[in-house]
Amino acid sequence: MDSVALQTRPVAEPRFDTQGVTAAIDALAAEHRGHNDLFRAALAKLLKAELSKARQAAEAVLLVDRHGRRCAEQLCHVQDEIIRMLFAAATRHLYHSPIPSGAERMAVVATGGYGRGLMAPESDIDLLFILPYKQTAWGEQVAEVILYCLWDMGLKVGHATRSVDESIRQARGDMTIRTAILETRFLTGDKPLYEELVTRFDSEVVQGTAAEFVTAKLAEREERHRRGGQSRYLVEPNVKDGKGGLRDLHTLFWIAKYVYRVSDTRELMAHGVFDAQEYRTFNRCEDFLWSVRCNIHFVTNRPEERLSFDLQRDIALRLGYTSHPGMQDVERFMKHYFLIAKEVGDLTAILCAKLEDQQAKPAPALSRMMAKLRPDPQRRRVPGSDAFIIDNSRINLAAPDVFREDPVNLIRLFRLAQKNNLAFHPDAMRTVTRSLRLITPAVREDPEANALFMEILTSDNAETVLRRMNETGVLGHFIRAFGRIVSMMQFNMYHHYTVDEHLLRCVGILQEIERGGNDEFVVASDLMRKIQPEHRAVIYITVLLHDIAKGRPEDHSIGGARVARRLCPRLGFNAADTELVAWLIEEHLTMSTVAQSRDLSDRKTIENFAAVVQSVEQMKLLTILTTADIRGVGPGVWNGWKAQLLRTLYYETEPALTGGFSEVNRAQRIAMAQAEFRAAFTEWPEAELNAYISRHYPAYWLKVELDRKLRHARFLRASEEAGHKLAINVGYDEARGVTELTILAVDHPWLLSIIAGACAAAGANIVDAQIYTTTDGRALDTIAISREYDRDDDEGRRATRIGDMIEDVLEGKLRLPETVAQRANSRGKLKPFVVEPEITINNQWSDRYTVIEVSGLDRPGLLYQLTTAISKLNLNIGSAHVATFGERARDVFYVTDLLGAQINAPTRQAAIKRALIHLLAHGDVAAKPAG
Repeated sequence: MDSVALQTRPVAEPRFDTQGVTAAIDALAAEHRGHNDLFRAALAKLLKAELSKARQAAEAVLLVDRHGRRCAEQLCHVQDEIIRMLFAAATRHLYHSPIPSGAERMAVVATGGYGRGLMAPESDIDLLFILPYKQTAWGEQVAEVILYCLWDMGLKVGHATRSVDESIRQARGDMTIRTAILETRFLTGDKPLYEELVTRFDSEVVQGTAAEFVTAKLAEREERHRRGGQSRYLVEPNVKDGKGGLRDLHTLFWIAKYVYRVSDTRELMAHGVFDAQEYRTFNRCEDFLWSVRCNIHFVTNRPEERLSFDLQRDIALRLGYTSHPGMQDVERFMKHYFLIAKEVGDLTAILCAKLEDQQAKPAPALSRMMAKLRPDPQRRRVPGSDAFIIDNSRINLAAPDVFREDPVNLIRLFRLAQKNNLAFHPDAMRTVTRSLRLITPAVREDPEANALFMEILTSDNAETVLRRMNETGVLGHFIRAFGRIVSMMQFNMYHHYTVDEHLLRCVGILQEIERGGNDEFVVASDLMRKIQPEHRAVIYITVLLHDIAKGRPEDHSIGGARVARRLCPRLGFNAADTELVAWLIEEHLTMSTVAQSRDLSDRKTIENFAAVVQSVEQMKLLTILTTADIRGVGPGVWNGWKAQLLRTLYYETEPALTGGFSEVNRAQRIAMAQAEFRAAFTEWPEAELNAYISRHYPAYWLKVELDRKLRHARFLRASEEAGHKLAINVGYDEARGVTELTILAVDHPWLLSIIAGACAAAGANIVDAQIYTTTDGRALDTIAISREYDRDDDEGRRATRIGDMIEDVLEGKLRLPETVAQRANSRGKLKPFVVEPEITINNQWSDRYTVIEVSGLDRPGLLYQLTTAISKLNLNIGSAHVATFGERARDVFYVTDLLGAQINAPTRQAAIKRALIHLLAHGDVAAKPAG
């Protein structure tokens, strides 16, 4: 890596002028003698200025040498000196006791993170004031001076005042206090008091409680990961508390310190926990994470711990990363971050293995019971191999050299664990990681190794086993193209995980699709049962490889197909199946694009899609792949609407591929959808139900999911009974983080633009839209907007404001252009993404309409600007298909000229394209309004 390549030239350490500042404090004390309040204010002002200078110096050094731990140590040293000076000022100048009594003793101690001797620029300061037995007026006054001065300096201070007895008593009953005392560090005051606390803590709290402490800390870690989303591959990680972050390293050291009674990680080598290489890894991980954390604090000037998108590029540049072909600087930085997070996880596993060996962490009761049932060592061999044994329900090595004797064992280990439902012993995983060099070209070409890999991929629990193969490095060494995308992040808001994590999750979702029984995947599960048996392996390898070429200069779909053509023969696929895998990867985005951004009721859309997929079997496989891919992007991306669109596209295309024959033809599917609605909606008499059904065009019955149809029916009836010309129904989709506005109004040529403008004026960002018109001229539009408030009632009030705006515009009471412009001017800075604007104008996607596809950076008000611009260009919008993919908006408009004809003239198309490109780039239209 070009960044974090640490500088070799000497860097001048910033030094805190303790002697000079002490002299200045003495001068202030003399100047303000007898005026304690003035002295304290002057003291705080002086120290605040000195702290600011010290932080600036530390930041300057960090930007040059990029040693995060050194920066954190320097910041901590400065803070230590300030607290010592405050204590000295309080005891010498303010509350001096010439002959202190036994009660007038105090030790000031750093605890928690501050106690470790490391501080980020905006970290909290945790202090413990230790007293001999009870609080005295003197002790209270001294602590008060220190705390008030620190607060006046703008610092956040956590503090406690306790006697030694009280500290011991609370540590026994509270694991948080126990951990804080574990990390205490003497700062100033009465050192014997501190030493008494440490000695008694060792003998009265720590002794004999190692197993209890380890269990509690690991449980705490699991709960923290659960709250944070579990995966260490979330693309906006929390550097402090996220999986693989600093807190995991802290937990590791807390446990080691408690169990082995060490004060430095170097001592863990003497206890056999880490070898020299693992010790270096610990230091390297810690230094990198501290570099990131300190830089975040310096950039934001607040205790920000999340490495959010708007910070990632700044931090990447501060750490010296550069762009390479196919990968931005920020993506290279984040790849390194995730590799570090993985190494932190490996170190934790190593420590846990050592603790289990020494029984500091008790073996699970089930494991102990099973061990008693296996007294004969021969019965502990893993069935099917002499190279591996079962150790407490976990697979382990029968001998240290099993991988050297037969390198295929590096693959066989994972298959046997999967086949026999065994967990992995950490010692085995440690040896695997150290044996990766044994995966040579000969092993990669070995027929048995490749057959074993395909068995792993296509058997139960594949996601879990493949993830362990990935974490140990086996997967990336066995399939080298996979190794290139390990820990690779895509700098966009659409993908929630790194590329390798996305692919592994997709495999897990494919297995869920195959099992069936999940209402999310009804169509895909049905198709999975109907594909040709020999294509089961095809779909599994396709799902694993579909994004394998991300991060390369070429289009990843084309690059991925090339990888598949090289790899699949090695894995045992024949020429036809290899070509099928390559085709699926090359087209893996096509079905999603067509379903979400084309008019599925337009015959030309179906004919064009049929020409791409060529056969029903290929369309089945593509539908399954598309379902797994969308669902694997992240929480809330897959929803009932997208499932319904894929279903509609599949069943609309099937007759075109079968020469008119379809398992379920269009008329039948419309009738089935209406019958399904009738069966679920029993609230109305039959005549009213028939009249309602006839109000919707066929496309409505095919494209809208049942739950939404039921809500629409109740909404329309309630609105019309109340006599509303315009009505809005508000719904909340927590999984997607959006609020849905369903709007019923008299259809109007500018209605979509008006709705979009009202949303923009209210600061609401539209992420997708479903637009329908009834046969009696009513518009029924559902607009999904990003949530602004946590509480539903607050969101409801915002929706009401939007509805009032729409009504005011329709009645001529409000002019949208001015209102939207005011809102746009008050917006903050743009998001930290760059999306090159693209405009495609096409007459081959429809026989009746010209299709304009607009792709660019999403922003509030974009849909309003686009619809307004299209209308000003003398175009009629027949239908619109609105979608966002993170920060990228893709909006498709089916348009005609004012006479209802397609736009054929090249000069007219070019003028439209110029105007819309200008709009995406500058936020306005370089075209005159129509007369």
